[in-house]
Amino acid sequence: MSDSNTTDYTNPSTFILLGIPGLEAAHVWISIPFCTMYIIAILGNFTILFIVKIEPSLHEPMYYFLCMLAVTDLVLSTSILPKILAIFWLNSKEINFSACLTQMYFIHCFTAVESGIFVAMAFDRYVAICDPLRYSSTLTNCVIAKLSIVVVLRGAILIVPKPFLARQLPYCRTNIIAHSYCEHMAVVKLACADIRISSYYGLFVAFNVASLDLFFITMSYIQILRAIFRLPTKDARLKTFRTCSSHLCVISASYIPSLFSFLTHRFGHNVALYFHVLMANVYLLVPPMLNPIIYGVSTKQIRNSLLRLFTPPLPPRQKDKPQH
Repeated sequence: MSDSNTTDYTNPSTFILLGIPGLEAAHVWISIPFCTMYIIAILGNFTILFIVKIEPSLHEPMYYFLCMLAVTDLVLSTSILPKILAIFWLNSKEINFSACLTQMYFIHCFTAVESGIFVAMAFDRYVAICDPLRYSSTLTNCVIAKLSIVVVLRGAILIVPKPFLARQLPYCRTNIIAHSYCEHMAVVKLACADIRISSYYGLFVAFNVASLDLFFITMSYIQILRAIFRLPTKDARLKTFRTCSSHLCVISASYIPSLFSFLTHRFGHNVALYFHVLMANVYLLVPPMLNPIIYGVSTKQIRNSLLRLFTPPLPPRQKDKPQH
């Protein structure tokens, strides 16, 4: 298909993804850290899922939510990395129109699901620290299942209008997407029609997902910190805070790059395009790589399970024979 910017069509059969505009000469070099992050994310998240499955002591609410996070991270990174590597290595820039909208849906849907999982994990820590005696009766398997369904359905339903609205738009200007994947605003900006509805709906979803979730997480941790500071000894306070440290690190690693990318896309008109596209890739690739590392290092139960998995058992000691 021609890359002409004057092609007249209303429903393109394919889009052209440019990768990282302005850094085309460095695509092969950029692919090395991207591919490394993807391999670490795949190995790390599958390891988390395997350990939780085989270790009965990890069959608790906190680790069920961690498994949900691992699956979400696997879907997010797999939604974009194979196509990005095809662009970087094979110069395969074309993507089918329907495949582009499908990729858009999966990216935004599972980003919203991940945010909801963070809220569920914050609620888990709140109950464990602020009301530990009722932890087992509050977070039953039935409650966990209902929370999980709500988190997934919220993301799935909220994002449905995005590809639906994008499909209705006429694309008569260009089929070239100045991005490495089918990000919502990068696609609808190619339309030769009023895109305010799509833009406003994107803002509405961002507010309802990120803002509300951050609000609930913040409220949970305010109560958690109040409970921690009421503990009688410094050692008890430190030990309790460590149970939340991994969750706080994961939230920071996920929200800070995504909020920066969102604000740059909306308001950073003077920011170089290649920098914006790089940040848009970072916030989808770095958290799936970091999350299993953070939980593997900072969570004692997972760390001990890993050591048992990779350390051969010591042979049984033989009793000394009695001297005659």
